[in-house]
Amino acid sequence: MKKVAFGILNQLNRRLLPSLLKRDPNQLKGYEKAILGFRYWVLINYLKAKDLNA
Repeated sequence: MKKVAFGILNQLNRRLLPSLLKRDPNQLKGYEKAILGFRYWVLINYLKAKDLNA
């Protein structure tokens, strides 16, 4: 269940939220840091859930 939920969130992140790959994290604005943190949180939880089900 967790794998499916975080998989969907991960797909939405990749399609809807901006990529901040080439930006320096120290120079991001507050809301951009929040987006980056959310994307990181979803990715880590998705990978953990994927690893548990493997």
